[in-house]
This record gives sequence, C-alpha cells and structure tokens, in this order.
Amino acid sequence: MFALPNTMSDCCKHDHNNAPDEGHDHPHDHEGLGNHAKEAAVAIPKGANEETFRVSGLDCSEEVAAIERVMKPVPGVLGVRANIVASTVTIYHDGNVNSADLVKAVNSSGVKVETGSAAEGGKGQILSRTALLVMTSGIFTGIGILIQWIGFKTGWQPNIPFAIAILSGGSLVFPKALRSLRTFSLDMNVLMTVAVLGAVAIGEHAEGAAVVFLFSLSELLESWSVGRARRAIQALMQLAPENALVRRDGNIQEVPAKEVAIGETVLVKSGQKVPLDGTVLLGASAIDQAPITGESMPVEKNVGDTVYAGTINGEGSLEIQTTKAAGDTTLSRIIKLVEESQEQKAPTQRFVDVFAKYYTPAVMILALLVGIVPPLLFAAPWMDWIYRALVLLVIACPCALVISTPVSVVAGLTAMARRGVLIKGGAYLEALGGLRALAVDKTGTITEGKPRVLDVLPFADATSEEILRIAAAIDTHSTHPLAQAVVRHAKESNVAFDFAENYQAKTGRGAEATIAGHAYFVGNHRFAHELGVCSDKLEAQLAEIEAEAKSVVIVGHRPHADCAGEVLGILTVGDAIRPNAVEAIKKIHAAGIRKIVMLSGDNTRTANAIAKQAGIDEAQGDLLPEHKIEQVKKLAAEFGKVGMIGDGVNDAPALAAADVGIAMGAAGTDTAIETADVALMRDDLMMVSEAIQLGRRTLGIIRFNIIFALGIKAVFLVLALLGHTSLWLAVLADTGATLLVVANALRLLRTPQS
Repeated sequence: MFALPNTMSDCCKHDHNNAPDEGHDHPHDHEGLGNHAKEAAVAIPKGANEETFRVSGLDCSEEVAAIERVMKPVPGVLGVRANIVASTVTIYHDGNVNSADLVKAVNSSGVKVETGSAAEGGKGQILSRTALLVMTSGIFTGIGILIQWIGFKTGWQPNIPFAIAILSGGSLVFPKALRSLRTFSLDMNVLMTVAVLGAVAIGEHAEGAAVVFLFSLSELLESWSVGRARRAIQALMQLAPENALVRRDGNIQEVPAKEVAIGETVLVKSGQKVPLDGTVLLGASAIDQAPITGESMPVEKNVGDTVYAGTINGEGSLEIQTTKAAGDTTLSRIIKLVEESQEQKAPTQRFVDVFAKYYTPAVMILALLVGIVPPLLFAAPWMDWIYRALVLLVIACPCALVISTPVSVVAGLTAMARRGVLIKGGAYLEALGGLRALAVDKTGTITEGKPRVLDVLPFADATSEEILRIAAAIDTHSTHPLAQAVVRHAKESNVAFDFAENYQAKTGRGAEATIAGHAYFVGNHRFAHELGVCSDKLEAQLAEIEAEAKSVVIVGHRPHADCAGEVLGILTVGDAIRPNAVEAIKKIHAAGIRKIVMLSGDNTRTANAIAKQAGIDEAQGDLLPEHKIEQVKKLAAEFGKVGMIGDGVNDAPALAAADVGIAMGAAGTDTAIETADVALMRDDLMMVSEAIQLGRRTLGIIRFNIIFALGIKAVFLVLALLGHTSLWLAVLADTGATLLVVANALRLLRTPQS
C-alpha cells in the first residue's frame, strides 16, 4: 500500500556553461539554463486545467487505484494524481468538466472530498466510525468464540454474534470489493470478501468473523500509520503564522498572510514567527532558523539581511519588506517538494509494485487449483481443500509487502526535511544509500568561497598590528578581492587605520601610497622585485608560502630619495577551508564513501593543497564544466553510484551527470532548490554524511521489511498447502507483519535533531 501512480515532473537540472573557478566569489548565473530530467515524468498535455481536492479516506494504493479507475472514463479528464501523504487528488482536464461532476466521480471511488475546515473534521469522523466498526467486529467475534467455548460448539447461538461481527467489519471491506468488481479489477478487498463468504459457505463462521475483524483492524492501523507520516508533513505547514502585522497607511493592521503583497512592510515582534520571506528594513535580532535550515543556534539578523517565513524572532523587533507571496516562500516550496517527493517512486518500491501486480493473481489461480484439483482428480475431501484454498486467498493479500517501502521513504524524507535537508523523492534517498564515491566542488563547498587573510608575518622589526594598519590604509582605496580581504581582516582584528594619501594602483603588481609622510607599498612578489627590495631571505620565505598555494601581499617602505626601502612583513591570503571541512570529510568516509575527489577550475597546485588540508583523496584542477562531467563519469565507471556536491547553479552540468546532485546552502537560492536532487538548506558539509547515513539506514530497513514480508508469505504458503494453518491465523500473521514493517519504518522519524 501507500503506492503512488506518478513521478514528479519538476526534478530537473540546469545545464549551462560557467567560468572556471578562480578561487573567489563568483556570481550565480541564472541565465540560459536548459533542463535535464533524470526521470521521465507522466505526460500531462500543455495547457491542461488543474483542480486539486483534499480528501479523507485516502490511505493506501487500493484507494489510489480506485480513483484512477473511476476517473478514466470521465469525459474531458486528461490525467489524475493522488498524493497519499498530502491527502489530495489532483485532476487534469480540458476545461469542459464541471467541478461537481469531478467531486461526484472521486466520491464514487470510496474516498470523500472535503472542503474548508470540514477536511480535518471529516478525517476524524471517518477514523472514529472505522474504529467503532472494527471494535464492534472484534467484540462480537469474541462473544461468538466465548459462546462456543462454554458449550455451544454447533447450532445457531454462536452464529448470531459472528454474523454481526462479519457485517460490522465487512461494511469497511465489502463495498470496496464491489466497486473493484464493477471495474473488473482484482484487489485485496475482493480477496478478503471471497475468503469470508467462502468460510461462511462451508460453515466456518468463526473463521469468517476472525478474518473480517483482523483485516479491518489492519486497515485501521494502516490508516493510523499513514496519518502519522501525514501529521509530520502538516507540522511543517503549521510553522508559518496565518496572520501578519502589516504597515498600511501609517497604521499597523493584522491581515491574513496570504493577502500580503510583495514589497509591503511587515512588523515581527519579539518571540513571533516570521510570516513571509523578506529583507530586514529596521531593527536587529537573533532568528531561530531551525525550521528552514536545521541550525541549532539562532542567527543574527541586521538591516539588509534575508529572513524566511516560519523562522522565529528572538528578543528584537523587526520591520521586514516582503520579497515573496505566501504561496512562494522558501517554507512553502519546502512543503510542496516534500509532498511531491512521495510521487517519485524508489526503485525498490517500483519492484514491489510490479511483484504485487503478478503475485496476487498468481496466488489466486493457485488457490483455485488447490480447491478443485485434489477433490476432482484424487477424490480428496472437498471441504478440506476448499478451506486450504481460502487460506491461500488470505495469503495473497500483499499488505505488508506493499507498505514496506513507501512508509520507510516517507519517514526518511520527513526526518531529513526537519533537519534542513531536502531530498526530492525516494529514488534519491535510496541512491544516497548506495553512493560509493563523491565529487565535490572546491570554492564555496570545501572552502568558504571568499579570500581571507590567513597569516600576518613580520619580516623586519615591525609588529603584526603595524603591518596590517599600513596594508589596510592603502587597500581601502581598492575594490580588488585581495585588497578587500586585507581591509576586512583589519576591521575584524580591531586595528584602526586612516586613509592613505597619494594612492596609486599598479596594475598586476599592487599599489603604493603615503601614510604620515612616509611612502609605503603593498603588492606581489613581482612588485617587490621591481622595487629592488627582494632578498634571498624573502625569496626563501615566499617559496614556502607559495608551495602551500597561498597568495602573498608584501608590505613595506617604498624606496624614495634617501630611503633604500625595506620589506616590513608579509600577509598570506587564501580561500580558507571551512572550519568543519576536515571533520566532515572524515564522517563522509566513515559513512561508507570509498573515494572523494575535489573538482576545481582553480590551478592544480592550489587544488592539491586544499585537498591535502581537508583530507580529500584526490584533487583535479584547471577544469572547465565539461571536464567536471568527465570526472564524474570516470568515478561512476569505477565505483558505480556517484554523488556531486556543488552550489546548485555553477556546477549544474556535473550535478546533472551524477546519480545524486547535492546543492549547498539552498535556503537563499531558489534555483538551487530546483536544481539539485538533494538540497542542503545551510552551508554545512556535516549534513552530507547525515544524509548518506540516513539513506543507508533507510535502504537497510526497506530490505529487511521486504525480506520479512516475503518470508512470512512463503512460510504460510507452505503451511496452507500442507493444511497446518487456518484462516484467522493467516490473517493474524499478515496483520502482524504489516504492523511490524510499519513500526520498523517509523523508527526513521526518530532521527535525532542536530
């Protein structure tokens, strides 16, 4: 059960050319993006009208199949998509279909279309009614067995409570069976109905009552398990507040968040949730972004910073200019992707669906042969072999088998979404579990993506503070990334500096200026040579620094008049690796990744140095986008399944070529969320090992569930043929197996929060 008919259509890749990685910040190029889909989507005609209904009673693949069957002959209907987790049915039509007719058709399948606030109440009422009928069936089955036990083993007395039990529990099964027969289809409701009627026909009323009760109980418990997964998704939906405080005409008004337009000013008080995505206009505060990024610590937000709907404001008060409508916020997109991810079936789920498709009718044919061949050919007792045939019909019910995969996938996807990791479907969750090699981008993934001062090395008698003060005073005139890194480091180090005078930039070399009447310079190795201040000692120190793939900024007195000039110190500048990169790489290896290769457009020497620092197995430098694709394919040929980590945009071709494309820091980038198969909502490599470990854990649980379900079926198939089991015991085993696989799968929801 829990199978969905379609695959999602928007898991695409952006394919475009990008510039080689220069080891510093690079803008995201959103232009000229093509599409690359890893899986074909169900074709819906372009321009088709779309109507979505929230329904109750949609808990397993049988309901999905029933909806598809009743909608297929409706004139004007072009396609249908039922989402069990979202509890919705989306119908695509040509525009000539009345909504009331669509509702009537959906209701005829056995589920019920709900509207407005009635949706939640309707689900509760249906669950209560189902529970009441199951309870009635169980009580009267027990009464009938008790009457038999006290001495009425035969006669009409125990048959009355058994009949009540069959009718009450059967009211949940028989109508569904009738609807299936009307459309010439065979499902588990038909199998159970035939088994119950057969048991009654041969005088086994107790068996018939037990079958009805246990099967209806399993259906109730399955609804509960699906409901739990559904509530986990709904918890995400409740993160964003329904109302917002908006400044309009000089007054603060409370209005529904869905009515707030882009560009309006929203007030968020201390402790309130942010209603919409936006930019801080006024105020400062610490924001708890855990609902979006999974971060455990609040993040400071100041004027100009981005905030997300569903995050929680700290002590300060903020005024925010909205940048997205309620239906297009980052949180809304996360919820939509988590819901739609259920529609993309994992490989094991597709296998189980195909297996169940042939398994059920095969066992039914076997049951028919068992019921008639021995009595006809070997004069065996009719009642004995008909009873064995009925047991086989019960064994044909594939509940535990079919539900084993999707509940595991739903639990895994939801658990990771709560941690800030979006995985776009069971196929990618399983693929994560099967990864053996990983390709990673350098800039912005292993490194921070911007140059920074790493060391201040005095060369003469100058202090580190004096060297940094001189360099910052000159570089504050420049917009060059290295110069800005020097200025930023001075400010972070609380080193005060003035603007230098008579500033002159020396293209390709550095700059010079006057500070307090003295001539100073900042520049590269070449500039020091040209100024005549280079020495053997300086050459040796520069060689050591450059061997580590760091850039150098030489600071000194410029030769002039009666001053020979001298080097005061050296600043080393580089794109530093992320603080937790080394630990993250270790954990990724520990998660089962046999080889990690760093791919970079930067020079090979720099790439090798960064890879060595981070503990990466191999580095490839001087790569264009097409070269990165070749490296990913080479890894795939050697190790099988390979993943690629990048920023979701600049590395799009390589992300597309990998079995799993993982985008870093997708919270602020809509394109990254759309591009990758897995989107990490914050820039944290540690999340990669967590996702891989969860994928492996999910795969293990799925495999155990399938083997366990098939094992139970095999055992009872043999027992049934040998006549060593009964109807009620077969149903009990199937119900028990279903409960066990569901409970095993739901353990994934308890993935600890970071």
